[in-house]
Amino acid sequence: MTNATTLGALKKSGYRPKSIKQEIRDNLIARLQNREPVFSGIYGFDDTVIPDLERALLSKHNILLLGLRGQAKTRLARMMTSLLDEYIPVIDGSELNDDPMEPLSVFGKNLVREMGDETPVKWLPRSARYVEKLATPDVTVADLIGDVDPIKAATLKLPYSDERVIHFGLIPRSHRCIFVINELPDLQPRIQVSLFNILQEGDLQIRGFTTRLPLDIQFVFTANPEDYTHRGSIITPLKDRIESQILTHYPEDIETAKAITRQEARIEKAQAERIDIPEVIRNILERISMVARTSEFIDQKSGVSARLSITALENLYSAVERRMMYNKAENATARLADFLGIVPAITGKVELVYEGELEGQYNVALQLIGQAIRDEFLSLFPHPDQVGKKKGPDPYDAVRAFFADGHVVELPNDLADERFHAVLDSVPGLDRLLGAHDIPRQHYPVYKEMVLHALADLDVLTKELTQGRFAFSDPLGDMLDGLHEN
Repeated sequence: MTNATTLGALKKSGYRPKSIKQEIRDNLIARLQNREPVFSGIYGFDDTVIPDLERALLSKHNILLLGLRGQAKTRLARMMTSLLDEYIPVIDGSELNDDPMEPLSVFGKNLVREMGDETPVKWLPRSARYVEKLATPDVTVADLIGDVDPIKAATLKLPYSDERVIHFGLIPRSHRCIFVINELPDLQPRIQVSLFNILQEGDLQIRGFTTRLPLDIQFVFTANPEDYTHRGSIITPLKDRIESQILTHYPEDIETAKAITRQEARIEKAQAERIDIPEVIRNILERISMVARTSEFIDQKSGVSARLSITALENLYSAVERRMMYNKAENATARLADFLGIVPAITGKVELVYEGELEGQYNVALQLIGQAIRDEFLSLFPHPDQVGKKKGPDPYDAVRAFFADGHVVELPNDLADERFHAVLDSVPGLDRLLGAHDIPRQHYPVYKEMVLHALADLDVLTKELTQGRFAFSDPLGDMLDGLHEN
C-alpha cells in the first residue's frame, strides 16, 4: 500500500480512512489478543496505571495523566506511538497532514478538486506523528491554535475571514497525530479555555471567525496534583472535557525501583565491567528515595522523583571509579563511604520545607542516607535494643565490648581495598554476625560497614564525619573524654 504515490493508486490499494483513535484502538486490541506487551519497559504499573490507560484508549478517550514528578507520565505518552500504524498517507505539501480521501484544509480540498486521482501522496511514519508541548505561562493562543497572518492576507489579497490567511498553530498541524501537553496547570486559564471546542466540537475560532476543522487528534495531558504548585491549576470545564484521568504513582517496592534505576541509569560500559555494586548497596540507594518520600524535612506535595535514584546510581559508579584511579586499582566494589559522592544527586532532587532548610541540604541528605542504611540493616538483622529482651546470646556483644574498651575505627573513603577491609576485619564479632545469614563472602566488607553505620544511627556507637573520613567509637567513652577535657 505504501507504494501508492497518487490518490488514484491509493484508492486501488483498498485504503480506507480511519480516525487516529480508532487506529490506536484496533492496534491495541491486536496487541492484547496476541498477549504482546503494550508498554514494555514500564515497571510497577502492571496492575494499576497500564490497565486504566488501556481501557481509556479502548474507549477512544482523551487522557490526563496525573501524578507527581518522575512517575513516567511523559514516557507513557511517548510510548503510545507504538500503537499507531507504521505509515499513513497524506497529501503531499499539506501542513495539516490531510488524508487524501478526506482532505481537511482548503489547500487539500482545492488540490484534490484540481488534480483528482493525480493528487500526489506521501507516507508519514509513526515517529512523525507525535507532538509534545511543555506548558509554560508564556504560551499563547497563537502558539497552540493559530493566528491571522497579515502578510499572507496582503500578499494573497484576501480578507481576514478567509481560512487561507491563517497561520495554524501546533494543534491543527498535529491533525492525525498524538498531541501531548506537559504540565497542563501551567497554562494560563484563558489559554486552557481555547481548548474547549477543539476537545469537544473540533471548532477553531481565530480572531473572531469560526473555522470548521474536524481535527482528528489523540490528546494526552500530564499534570502534577493540583495542590502541588501555586503556579496554576486545571480549570474545571477543561477537566470535564478530558474523558479519562489516570493517577500514576511511585514504585511500591524495592525490586521494582531497582529495575527502573537499572534501566534508566546511563552507565559506561567500562564502569559496569570493572565496578561491582552489591545488591545491598542498590537496596540502600532505593531506600533513600523511599525515605525521602516520607521525610518531615521534604515537601511531600512536590514529590521525590525516580530520577533521584537514577542519578545517584550514576554518581555512585563515578565515585567508585574515582577511588579506583586514586588507588590505581583495576576493579573495585562499591562501599557505603562512596555514598558521600551521591549527596549532590539528593540535594538537587528534593524540595525542603522550613524545618529542612534549618537543617541544611547537606545534613538532610546525610540523614536520608543514614535512615536508608538503618532500614536495610533492620530488614536483615535484629534490633540491638530488642536482643536483650529475648533468650539467647547478644549477637552484638563482641562489637559492643570492642568499642567499650576504647577502640576507635576510622574509615577514610579513599583507602585502598586491602587496608579498608583490614580495618573492618579488626572489629571482632562481625564475621560471626554475618555468618548467621546467607551473605556472599565477597561482600562481607560492605555488610560489616553497614553494621557499623546502623549501630551508630541506633545509638549503640558514635559516628563522626570529618573531611571524608568516618570514625566510629563508643558513645560512653566519648562522653567521659569530654568530661575529662572540661
